[in-house]
Amino acid sequence: QVQLAESGGGLVQPGGSLRLSCAASGSLFPISRMGWYRQSPGRERELVADIGSRGHPNYADSVKGRFTISGDVAKNTAYLQMNNLKPEDTAVYYCNAYLRYRDYWGQGTQVTVSS
Repeated sequence: QVQLAESGGGLVQPGGSLRLSCAASGSLFPISRMGWYRQSPGRERELVADIGSRGHPNYADSVKGRFTISGDVAKNTAYLQMNNLKPEDTAVYYCNAYLRYRDYWGQGTQVTVSS
């Protein structure tokens, strides 16, 4: 059973930065992609950014130029550097791993952007 451990959320003022970390464990097979999703009250969970085992990051339009995904999928780690945060970035952020046609999720970490 794949388990994902997230860290790095918190409260930050508009314009500030946060870095989220995710580490996967328990996988018997290579992970194909890792990424970050977010969900705020009343809204569906949405993709923020993801990255494959060969690199090639993918970003939601709303975070392009502000967020950067990095890490080593082959080593089961992913990071999300979030700069110039805005109040609309407030959400629970979930780490995601995709392997063997199945999604795995972390427990989520709260990011709140407020003055």
